[in-house]
Amino acid sequence: MQLPYSDELNIGFLNRLFDNTSNCYKFFWFQAILRRVDREHHIFTFEELIDEMIADAWYMVTEYHLRLGPLGITDNLEEVVKYIHEKYGFLSSEKREKILDFLQKTNDRKITKYKSDLTLNVPYRLQAPFYLENTIERGMWYGPKQKLIDEINRQERLMYYFSLAGGLGTMIEVDDLWAEYLIKHREILKGWTQFKLIKYLQNKNPNVPGIADKLEAPAARDINRVRKYWELVIQTDPSLKDIYGGVSLADEAISVDHFVPWQYVAHDELWNLHPTTRSINSSKNNSLPSWRLYFNALGELEYRAYELKTQNERVAQEFKKIAPYHLNNQEIRNQLYAEGLDRAAFQERLEHVIRPVYESARTQGFKEWVYEKRS
Repeated sequence: MQLPYSDELNIGFLNRLFDNTSNCYKFFWFQAILRRVDREHHIFTFEELIDEMIADAWYMVTEYHLRLGPLGITDNLEEVVKYIHEKYGFLSSEKREKILDFLQKTNDRKITKYKSDLTLNVPYRLQAPFYLENTIERGMWYGPKQKLIDEINRQERLMYYFSLAGGLGTMIEVDDLWAEYLIKHREILKGWTQFKLIKYLQNKNPNVPGIADKLEAPAARDINRVRKYWELVIQTDPSLKDIYGGVSLADEAISVDHFVPWQYVAHDELWNLHPTTRSINSSKNNSLPSWRLYFNALGELEYRAYELKTQNERVAQEFKKIAPYHLNNQEIRNQLYAEGLDRAAFQERLEHVIRPVYESARTQGFKEWVYEKRS
């Protein structure tokens, strides 16, 4: 992806911003600057930008359990998000403004420690491609910050400089020319940063599907088509039952459930969707249903719908309507919905499709769930 050209700035240095990135902090730090800079605001404290980083990482960590750092190595950004989520009970879908307000007001010393640790390197190292060679000795990175800041501030044509040294209150000031460039090309630069971040996260979460859809809270989704499809299937065969509680679906206002949680797959593919009752779906929430207890029942229910597609013209027509929206992988569509499959072949193919996704979700920390019938 080519960044917008400038006669006055070295965009080649900017293009190398995320070279040799071993952790996620550079992406979030630059994204925070990009988010905050405007015509009137060029100066920011470390704490302001760290708070933005935490808010940016919030949804992908709490909702999707994405790992932000290398396996087996503690990532402070990921850890502070988890700590706040678990201790203070904020929802995954909490509004950004509420998270930021909490971060600005909290006196929790552990959060302050996390914030301080996040400032140890990235504010200084982000601009490494801009620095003149051999002017910053190796020992400076690990010595007094004021000495490092003094040397960085002697560099020319940087994106930002340090105007005050003092822990989380340390300030950076974005250069006027760079501020103008960042503001003018904000959306392009945001897309470029997220593209780089997606590649980084794919490397750290190799078995997780749909990384690109997991960076931010999604827009409203519409699976009403699938609901209508299943309502017709149930109307055609009133004997069908929910796979978790064995509840007859004929007289229920059904809810469509993602067998492997949507919070993991981030898609509405038909092979992962099935009808259940609203109360059971609410009880399951974002959990991973027990494979041993429920996969065979899922396979039976999905196969019955497959059978009806070949036996009933109305069901066949409804299937054709929803397929373009909810069967986006042509290989899976050809494999799983091929004509002439018997029960055993269909269920074997369904397991082949869904089992790897299920196991990957479990590895990512989605908890196993078993339905408990209410008396």
